Amino acid sequence: PGQTMTYGEIAQALSLPGASRAVGQALGSNPFVIVVPCHRVVRADGDAGGYRWGRPLKLALLAAEQAATHPTVTQGAAVQYPGE
Repeated sequence: PGQTMTYGEIAQALSLPGASRAVGQALGSNPFVIVVPCHRVVRADGDAGGYRWGRPLKLALLAAEQAATHPTVTQGAAVQYPGE
C-alpha cells in the first residue's frame, strides 16, 4: 500500500520491456477493483493516468493509502500528480 509502479516497470519486471501498453490493457480488464491493486500503476511521467472505474476513484484510493502508510499525510488529503 502507498507505493506505485509505472506500466513500464511492470513490463520490465515481466521481462517484456516493450509491453507497457499491454500491461495497461491487462490492468484495464481487471474486474477486481482492490484485490488486484491496479490503481497503484501510474504513467512514466508520474501522472496518475486513467482508471477503469474513473480517475477520481483512483486518486481517492491513492490518497487513502498514502495517508494510511505515511502518518504525516492527513486522511483525505489530496495526492498531487503532475497535470492535475
